[in-house]
Amino acid sequence: MKPIGRFAPSPSGRMHTGNVFSALLAYLSIRSRGGTLLLRIEDLDPDRCRTEYADAVKRDLDWLGLHWDREQALQSTRTEAYAACFEDLRERGLVYPCYCSRASLHAASAPHASDGRIVYPGTCRSLQEAPAGAKKPAQRLIVPDREISLSDGLQGEYTENLARDCGDFIIRRADGVYAYQLAATCDDAAGGVTEVTRGRDILPSTPGQIYLQELFSWGRPHYNHVPLLIDESGRRLSKRDGDLDLGALRERFTAPELLGRLAWAAGILPAYTPATAEELTSVFDWSKVRRKDIVIRPFFV
Repeated sequence: MKPIGRFAPSPSGRMHTGNVFSALLAYLSIRSRGGTLLLRIEDLDPDRCRTEYADAVKRDLDWLGLHWDREQALQSTRTEAYAACFEDLRERGLVYPCYCSRASLHAASAPHASDGRIVYPGTCRSLQEAPAGAKKPAQRLIVPDREISLSDGLQGEYTENLARDCGDFIIRRADGVYAYQLAATCDDAAGGVTEVTRGRDILPSTPGQIYLQELFSWGRPHYNHVPLLIDESGRRLSKRDGDLDLGALRERFTAPELLGRLAWAAGILPAYTPATAEELTSVFDWSKVRRKDIVIRPFFV
């Protein structure tokens, strides 16, 4: 069976170099095996996502030559599908309302030792009624005290105990917006996705998504969590790094020049040379791709 992959950007700003890096590797992995690539615009957050940014994502990918085969429906139009999954979980007694504020959780909890995440301690799991004066609650999924493991294509074996390392996680926010964990997992299943390539920072979220896949008897994709592009201080690139977003980069480089630099940074090319997406597909192999995070600016001097 040919693989089905996806690129799923959030339209909260112009794509930056890290977004393009992930998109390039997702594209090359699928194209090198004759598979199908989906584009999914993850516009769940109404406060941050804008139509003009989604349009810019498509124009930039087209300019780069990273063409997709089909486009999934906008997440903002998929509320009914997420609601159906949510109600299924609630009917099974796996969901409860949580009235905790983010500030109270940070004040009461120690961060997870390995990555600084706050592990939810289950404060509201046994509540019989809402606290006096409580605001509208978020909804959390009850997780079991068990380990979930995966064999990542780049990061190797990864294991997480859901109760100890994650805690019951939010699947619907207090404002009614369905959370990334539920929406992304639901959309991957709906699209028949067999391979997920994305940044290494999302790896700790994966066991929770695998648990959701198990609850709904959905297939588990193969995961490739790629290294992050970082600056000299070790901070990962973000949309705040304007000099490395696509607006600035398109003024400095042609598409082959930009792709060649990213392929060189990834380890796909042994030295810098301009290259099209099609040319890179013919030489791509995951064994060439670096595992550790990459200080990116030297590749753009």
